[in-house]
Amino acid sequence: MKISTIGRHARESMKSLGRNGWMTFASVSAVTVTLILVGVFFVIMMNLNTVAQTVEEDVQIRVHIDVAANKQDQETLKSAIQAIPEVKTIQFSSKEDELKELVKSMGEEGKAFKLFEQDNPLNDVFIVKTKKPTDTMKAASKIEKLNFVAKVKYGQDKVEKLFKFIKASRNVGIVLIIGLFFTAIFLISNTIKITIIARRREIKIMRLVGATNSFIRWPFFLEGLWLGVLGSILPIILISIAYYRAFDYINPKLNGTFIKILPFDPFMYQVSGILLLMGGLIGVWGSLMSVRKFLKV
Repeated sequence: MKISTIGRHARESMKSLGRNGWMTFASVSAVTVTLILVGVFFVIMMNLNTVAQTVEEDVQIRVHIDVAANKQDQETLKSAIQAIPEVKTIQFSSKEDELKELVKSMGEEGKAFKLFEQDNPLNDVFIVKTKKPTDTMKAASKIEKLNFVAKVKYGQDKVEKLFKFIKASRNVGIVLIIGLFFTAIFLISNTIKITIIARRREIKIMRLVGATNSFIRWPFFLEGLWLGVLGSILPIILISIAYYRAFDYINPKLNGTFIKILPFDPFMYQVSGILLLMGGLIGVWGSLMSVRKFLKV
């Protein structure tokens, strides 16, 4: 396709946006609202996933060994745990090490526990990590049934709530995004349809003088693309500004904690590129639907 032809198609598509002012505004607004919600959801979910991954990396099963178990019994238990398919690593922590960790974790108050050094009431512990964090509950359930296991701890409530919350957030977000996508596509499709109807006479003349199918269709494809791209500009600006300010406010408060959020650069540049691409795809898809249905060439 010649550069002059591309220029002609671009001019025609832009003129059409002006002719159908209200439908153009409605279509761009639909894309804008869709991409703002998509962008906000995406930013939140990516940061939530980052926090979840950090938490997941620290998720471990603490297997308290029965005080009646001797060294041979402990080795037998260790072999049984290693045989569980979901288990990735297993580490032994003696009751002396457990007491030291307890004293350390409680700071000044923990010094009182040093009195138990001669008569340590704690259990020896196997620290178990699974191949996948989501296997934690399954593996813990199997370990509980083994001999010489006094009790199993893995922060059950916190782990289950975390996984359920992330799953529910993803499902709700996906349903919302799909609904908004189809709304935006429908409005863009209607905008293109109105343009096709308004230019029916011109299209007939172009056919009579020998215009090819692609020559007639291209302005409509470009019009859909412009609608999608225009609709992505405001979401990119608003979300970038909001995230920049949120990062500056939240990040200093998280220093010293295990929680981290994604830095503005390069995260928001990636988000901006995704929103721009999504806007263009929504526009072209809406245009394609309308052209195929109403422009029989």
